[in-house]
Amino acid sequence: MKVPLLDLKSQYNSIKTEIDQAISRTVESQNLILSQEVSDFEKEIAGYTNIPYAAGVASGTDALILALKAVGIRSGDRVITTPFTFFATAESISLLGAIPVFVDINPETYNIDPEKIEEFLRDTPRLRSGQAGQAKDEGRGTIKAILPVHLYGQCAEMSRIMEIAGKYDLKVVEDCAQAIGATYKGHQAGSFGSAGCFSFFPSKNLGGFGDGGMIVSSEESLIDKIKSLRVHGSREKYIHDEIGWNSRLDSIQAAVLRVKLKMLDKWLDGRRKIASKYNEAFAGSDIITPKETGGNKHTYHQYTIAFDDRDGLLRHLNEKGIAARVYYPVPLHLQPCYKDLGFSAGSFPNSEKAAEEVLSLPVYPELSEDKIEYIISTVKEFTK
Repeated sequence: MKVPLLDLKSQYNSIKTEIDQAISRTVESQNLILSQEVSDFEKEIAGYTNIPYAAGVASGTDALILALKAVGIRSGDRVITTPFTFFATAESISLLGAIPVFVDINPETYNIDPEKIEEFLRDTPRLRSGQAGQAKDEGRGTIKAILPVHLYGQCAEMSRIMEIAGKYDLKVVEDCAQAIGATYKGHQAGSFGSAGCFSFFPSKNLGGFGDGGMIVSSEESLIDKIKSLRVHGSREKYIHDEIGWNSRLDSIQAAVLRVKLKMLDKWLDGRRKIASKYNEAFAGSDIITPKETGGNKHTYHQYTIAFDDRDGLLRHLNEKGIAARVYYPVPLHLQPCYKDLGFSAGSFPNSEKAAEEVLSLPVYPELSEDKIEYIISTVKEFTK
């Protein structure tokens, strides 16, 4: 039996009429960039997340870059983030000339550990923005922000992170690329910091037919600034207040995503039901299943297990026709491009252990019962 990691064709077929009509409507209008479709989608995302303001951009990566820029991150500043995430998180910091400051993860959730954030800030007073004023460390800049990632569809511990950010006068920008629809203590991902950044890459739980991103915020002035930055720093045509980007969400993506947004909660419920079946099936085994922490409502963008012989299990699944994948095999502090930061193996042991053991199984709502049972039996066949 063949089981793909994701089945976007089946998803499309389930809403084909609505999608085709939306695309046709948009093409007929010939308003293809930042049109009414985009404005309407921004309002709908704001409504869905219960966050008042939103700005569509070209990708999730651009969302991070523009949000960081809008909260004041500039060359030489430092931004705290996790080393266990997709590369774009740290890349967005670096592309502004700022420096990623890695802090290790909680080994149970794979999200950044707030206690390690505070420990780091407490032990490095000369780099702090708030209590230490604007002191410089050999000209390298102060820590100005925290960029937590809601990895795999579960929010980081945002109450504690916001408490720490307030104590040390740091901005918070949330990387919600994998977590649309996730909640923490009843509040949507993206609603805690100054801005929340979403990705609509096709494989995301809410994915387009190309790339796209969105920034949400409760600060109208911040979204106004982002809407200027996304069109070359211009609020008035041909008048440029600052250097910006070309990062606009196109109308066809917005039209497609508006259709899919109506289905999102149903799809997320489907993911949770499959995750529950996996959890029950693997209980009592040597497999470490995802831990949904108190106050969190997980969306299972990935259903990620941990197992000592991860590579052996991955080979076994692939040989049996099941597409599983490792997110992520190399932590960011060990990436070649960050060698100048001076980290080495052992710098962040929780992240490094996760990179050696995690494995994501298919979890999309279109999975049939027989495929779910096949995945479970094939995993057990190797791990028993």
